[in-house]
Amino acid sequence: MSLRNRFLLPLALSALAVLAGCGSNSTPPTPPPSGGFSNGNLSGTYVFSTTGTDNISGSLITIVGEFSANGSGGITGGTFDALDPNFTSIISFQPISSNSVYKVTADGRGTATLGTNSGLGTITLDYVLSNSSHGLVTEFDGNGTGSGTLDLQTVITQSQLTAYAFSLSGIDSNGNPLTTAGAFSLNGSTGITGGVEDFNDFGFLYSNLGLGGTVTLNSDGATGTADLSTTFGALTFDFYAIDSTHMKLIETDDFPIMSGDAFLQASAASTLNGSLAFTLAGLAPANSSALPVAAGGFIIADGAGNVTNASTEDVNNAGSATTVPIAFSGPYSVNGPRAVLTLTGLFPGSTFVGYPSTGGLLLLEMDTNGVTSGAALPQSSTNLADTEGYGLNLTAINLSVGVEVDDIAEFTAASATSNPNMTGRIDENSAPSTAPLTFNANLSGTYQAPDSNGRGFLVVPSVNTINGGFGLTFYTVDGSNFLFIESDTSGQVGTGSFELQNANDSALAKRVSARPMKPMALPKAAAKAAWKHRK
Repeated sequence: MSLRNRFLLPLALSALAVLAGCGSNSTPPTPPPSGGFSNGNLSGTYVFSTTGTDNISGSLITIVGEFSANGSGGITGGTFDALDPNFTSIISFQPISSNSVYKVTADGRGTATLGTNSGLGTITLDYVLSNSSHGLVTEFDGNGTGSGTLDLQTVITQSQLTAYAFSLSGIDSNGNPLTTAGAFSLNGSTGITGGVEDFNDFGFLYSNLGLGGTVTLNSDGATGTADLSTTFGALTFDFYAIDSTHMKLIETDDFPIMSGDAFLQASAASTLNGSLAFTLAGLAPANSSALPVAAGGFIIADGAGNVTNASTEDVNNAGSATTVPIAFSGPYSVNGPRAVLTLTGLFPGSTFVGYPSTGGLLLLEMDTNGVTSGAALPQSSTNLADTEGYGLNLTAINLSVGVEVDDIAEFTAASATSNPNMTGRIDENSAPSTAPLTFNANLSGTYQAPDSNGRGFLVVPSVNTINGGFGLTFYTVDGSNFLFIESDTSGQVGTGSFELQNANDSALAKRVSARPMKPMALPKAAAKAAWKHRK
C-alpha cells in the first residue's frame, strides 16, 4: 500500500482500546501519577469526536457521539455515529450500552470503554482532561486510531441556534481528500438564510457558493440533523450539540463523507486585529504526488485589510522542517461572514478563506498548491506557566513506517531552567498496524520558555513510542492553550495542542477544539466499491 493510500485528516479532532494488558511487557513499572483528578471530574453528558485511520485498509474512520457519565466510573448510556468507506451501512445515532465504564486517574488521563451492538464492537477512548468540562481524546482500540475532543454538553432549544461558521474534512467519492468551510444563519426556526460555503476537493476549487438548507434540533435538545445544499451538492449530517455555540457534525448520506465542527460566528473586524496563533495541516501539492505538510506560526493582522510582514510560520514539509521562522504578508478582504487572505511567502498555499468564529478563524486553502485546513486563534498571552500540569494530543503521519500515529500525554512543567523540566506519561496508538498499543510510558524532556511572540520548543528525546521521541514548536494562545507542529527531523509530520489542567475548574478555556484537522490520509480509491448505498 502506498503512503498516500494510508493518509487521513486531522481536525480536530479519537476512540480508544481497552487498556488492561496494553503496552510492551518490557516497559518498567511506573509509580502512580499525581494530581487532583478523579472519576468525579466526569459527571454529566459529554460529546466526543475522533477522526483518523482504520485498521481495515488504512481508510478514514470518524466517530462522533455522546455518553452520560455518573461521576463514579459508570456510563449510563449515549449514542454515536461512525463513518468508514469499508462499512456496508452508516452508523447513525446508535445506542451506547448502559453498562459501559470509564476511569480517570489523578493526572487527568483516563479511558472510557463504550459497549455497542454495532460492527465496531467496543469503542475505547483514551483521554486527558483539562478540567471537568473538556479534554483531548484518541481512539485506542483495534478498530483504528484517531484524535479529537471531549466536551461537557448543555441541552439547548431550537431558538438558541443562530449563526455559525463551520469547518469539515473527509474524502470524496474517489477517496481523495475533501475540505470545506462556510457559514450560515438560521431564520428563527430551522431554515438557513444567508449561507456561503467553499470547497477544496484535492485542488478542484468551488468558491463562494450560496448555501441553503435546514438545521433541525431533535426533541432531546442535544442532537439533530442538518441538510446543507449548494451547487456542489446536497449534503446531510447528524449533529451533536455541545452548547448553543458549538456542535459536532458527521455526514450521513453517500459520498463524500466528512465530519467537523460548527461554532458561533464572530466579528471579522475584531478577529482579524492583532496576533493569531495558527496551525495548518494537509497535503501538498494537490495531485497524485501529494505528501503531508504541517505549518504553524502567527498571523499578525492590522484590522485594516492587511496581514503584516511581522507574520511568521514554521513548516514541516514531508518530514523536512524549517529551522527559523519564515515571514509572510498580504492583503485580506471581508465580505459578510467570510474573509479572503491573499498571502505572499506562506507555504504551501497563497490564498485562504477564513470564517471568524468563537472557535477561532477557521481556515481553508483555496488554491491549487495543496489541500490544507486549520484554525487561527486570537492571542492574549505569550506565557507558559511552570509547576503546572498540561494535557497533550499529537496526531501525525510517520513516513518511515507509513502509519498514522496518535498520542495522548500528560506532563508537569518544572522551572524552565531545570533539565529535564517536564515529566509525565504518554499513550500511543497507530494504524493501519498490528503493533501493540503503548500505554503509560514514561515521558521526560525539556521545554524552552516561549519568546516574546509566544513561540517555544518542547523536546522529548527518548520515549517508548514508534518515533522514539519528538520535537515540537509551539505557539501560545492565551496561557492555557497552545498549538504546535512537530518540527524534528525524524520524518514524522504532525500537529496538535496542549492545554493547562485544573481539576477544580469546570470553565477553563477550552476552545482549542477548533484546532486544525490532522494531516490527511488518502484511502484507496477502490474503497468506494465496498461502500454500499446507505439508505
